[in-house]
Amino acid sequence: MVLSRIWTAFIIISVLVAGYHWLFQGNDLIFNRMVVGKADDTYSYIMVGGPQGDTSAKARIAFDSTIRSFGFVKRDRVADAKYIVTDDPGADTIKALKKIVPEATVYTYEEVRKIGLKPVDGIFETCKSAVSICINLIGIMALFMGFMSIAERAGGIRFLSRIIGPFFSKLFPDLPKNHPAMGHMMMNFSANLLGLDNAATPFGIKAMESLQELNPSKEVASNAQVMFLCLHASGLTLIPTTIIADRLALRAANPTDIFIPCMIASFVATVAAMSIVAIKQRINIFQPVILVWIGSISALIALLVYYITTLRTQEVQVFSGILGNGILLLILFLIVLGAAYKKTNIFDAFIDGAKGGFETAVRIIPYLVGLLVAISMFRSSGTFDIILDGLRNLFAALGTDTRFVDGLPTGLLKPLSGSGARAMMIDTMKATGPDSFGSRLAGVFRGSSDTTFYVVAVYFGAIGIKNTRYSISTMLLADLVGITTAISLAYLFWG
Repeated sequence: MVLSRIWTAFIIISVLVAGYHWLFQGNDLIFNRMVVGKADDTYSYIMVGGPQGDTSAKARIAFDSTIRSFGFVKRDRVADAKYIVTDDPGADTIKALKKIVPEATVYTYEEVRKIGLKPVDGIFETCKSAVSICINLIGIMALFMGFMSIAERAGGIRFLSRIIGPFFSKLFPDLPKNHPAMGHMMMNFSANLLGLDNAATPFGIKAMESLQELNPSKEVASNAQVMFLCLHASGLTLIPTTIIADRLALRAANPTDIFIPCMIASFVATVAAMSIVAIKQRINIFQPVILVWIGSISALIALLVYYITTLRTQEVQVFSGILGNGILLLILFLIVLGAAYKKTNIFDAFIDGAKGGFETAVRIIPYLVGLLVAISMFRSSGTFDIILDGLRNLFAALGTDTRFVDGLPTGLLKPLSGSGARAMMIDTMKATGPDSFGSRLAGVFRGSSDTTFYVVAVYFGAIGIKNTRYSISTMLLADLVGITTAISLAYLFWG
């Protein structure tokens, strides 16, 4: 029900905001962008004069750089331009240009700034993107669910369940002792910790399928499913490899300086998610077993933080690659080795599991299409920009420091879209510099949580859950904890 209300609200608000832009701000591009627009579309334009009458090369170049991020690209030939940008719409030059390209639209420099929406896919392109995501998932799902099937037949999942059982039996009291779902969840959490998103998804879906076997109401999320997915969505990652790589590509002075804040923020968000669900489900998280496990994980994170601080940037890149990919290969090696020792028919087991991966990837298409379309409309209508402008004005009126608002778009967009958050972080770095306060904070925001609505669509969609109960509200609260923690850490680390 909560997901249905959010989905409905996104669509209604987006259409109303787009209508406002069209009726009262004269933005005749808005509906086109929402329906058929592409993120890589460009508005070709020719520049006449200069912004605010400043015709200097410096002013013209600065203006072109500003609106390029909104999809506008300057042309040299009038015939190639769809828009004419000028400070004097009635000038003789404009009349002459309109004779050459009568269908061209004339805007002032200020109007271009007002209608400039960040490039984002429209409804049609988003539908294609959602299906492409699922198609790309098929191979990955088939591979890892095939290996999961081998591990199950060889008894590896039950062995892992016995190891993690004392902790999970307290956190998931409804699960039978040593149930295979414990091993599946452990595999998912391990992949997340190592930043292996491609492996985490199939492991997580397999965990949800195992939990669904115990679920008495097949369309309503069980307590165990809610706890697992909220912990997963909190996004605890040891090394934010992709964020460091993006900062390195944009020539940040110290690309790894966001590493420790990212780890701390995601860990706090995970503890918050666990605490909220535990309160809802009346689970005592102060039991000795839970405290020992959380304390041990905290100690490991502290040791890793200490070791990372002794490495140079390039060494961190090498170490993260070895840690993540090396451990993944080790897991696959141990699965095959264990299956061979148990004399399991390895390839047959792999094929049986891989078939399930294909079916699961196809099954989540409707859920993903529905959610991504609503999110696309929310962004392309300008609703997201209105929220950001409101927040900026609010904090400015309160007299607080507003530097963090430059990085806030990434934090607010992360629960909606992982790729959108990445694009927003890169845009912030380009606009304010890779070493600015806002850019560093954007990096921490991106690493402090997972994509909540994507997680809901994929994981609940894979098993046909329609009533997610309090999952989404808990995930969003954990995201809020991650955001506030990230802001506090940014001021602590970078003033």
